[in-house]
Amino acid sequence: MASLNISADDLSCPVCCEIFKDPVLLSCSHSFCKECLQQFWRTKETRECPVCRRLSSHDPLCNLVLKNLCDSLLKERTERRSSGSEQICNLHSEKLKLFCLEDKQPVCLVCRDSQQHDNHKFRPISEAVSICKEELNTALKTLQDKIQHSENIKGVLEETVQHIKSQAEHTEHQIKQQFEKLHQFLRDEEEATITALREEEEQKKKMMKEKLEDINRHISDLSHTIKDLEEMMKENDVCFLKKFPVSMERVQISQPDPQTPSGALIHVPRYLGNLSFRVWKKMQDIVQNTPVILDPNTANPHLILSDDLTSVRYSENKQLLPDNPERFDESFYVLGSEGFNSGTHCWDVDVKETQYWSLGVTTASNQRKGRNFYKINMWSVSYKVLTQTSFPVKKKLDRVRVDLDYDRGTVSFSDPYGCDWAAADHMTDIQQTHSH
Repeated sequence: MASLNISADDLSCPVCCEIFKDPVLLSCSHSFCKECLQQFWRTKETRECPVCRRLSSHDPLCNLVLKNLCDSLLKERTERRSSGSEQICNLHSEKLKLFCLEDKQPVCLVCRDSQQHDNHKFRPISEAVSICKEELNTALKTLQDKIQHSENIKGVLEETVQHIKSQAEHTEHQIKQQFEKLHQFLRDEEEATITALREEEEQKKKMMKEKLEDINRHISDLSHTIKDLEEMMKENDVCFLKKFPVSMERVQISQPDPQTPSGALIHVPRYLGNLSFRVWKKMQDIVQNTPVILDPNTANPHLILSDDLTSVRYSENKQLLPDNPERFDESFYVLGSEGFNSGTHCWDVDVKETQYWSLGVTTASNQRKGRNFYKINMWSVSYKVLTQTSFPVKKKLDRVRVDLDYDRGTVSFSDPYGCDWAAADHMTDIQQTHSH
């Protein structure tokens, strides 16, 4: 379809200054939007032309020719926009030469002077493109940084998932080992108790067997005596009387009657009495209660904890561990698994096998990331460790005792075999212990 050589002004309503919508024609030959004309008449309360003020005696007629022209113009504009070549203002059919900074839209010169854009700031299209592209590039850079950050977090989370699986498997193995030790102890105790029961059973049965043998011999002796006496009583009187003194003496010196022995039965209470309690008491000899258990989730990657989480050693090789928020990434520290918020507490730390060490107490809110000693809220002692937060110890020690009085806000360090040589007062918000 050929392009229409008609400007938007030729097809604009004199009232609203926009392309005609449902145009109507008055007897004076002026055309208006149907809605604009009705609104004008309602305001004036007369049926006069908004342009020439001539009264209209007839109802306005639909201007089909003008309507078709407007529809054709709007269709052409739609096709231009769809093809990407639209550079014309929809309202005024003028070229879009300016960019409204408030409305963020391209406008024409007529739009700039219209009431809709009063007090608005404008820039030329070419200048606005540079400004907008710069803003968009900044926004894109921010989005790209967010994507990179999200990718990094995604990698950390994926590593964390694998570490969780490894932690669970290792912990399950340790649990099974610990319970196997307890099970073996219980099996050994069960076997020892049953063995003792069997030994007593054999002793009691042997004793009863000996008693039975004695009784059988006693019965046999009595039977022979009775038989001899019965034979003697069958003899003649003279012979009977001759043997009578000896026979009576034989009867009188016979062994006493056997009695049922005491203590012959199994001493059942010895085995069943407080059995669980007695086993538990013995179990205390093979288990230990450690006042400070280390938290592997806080340990610096260069620190390797023992399986029972009671000791730690330094390694030159850095372990591949998740960089979780709780972990120290620069400082070679590890925290205890439980904190204190009241009371007094005391524990000893074995350091005799360690050439360099630092130990003490710190707050739960202590800085975990970076290596700024001046920001670390810690009360500690150290041996051959250069730190701004510790009391230096020059004496080689085997063990260090830590005394914490939370209620008084004090902590002291001492040689269990000597005296106090370091102390800190007036601590605030102590929530965690740590040792390494």
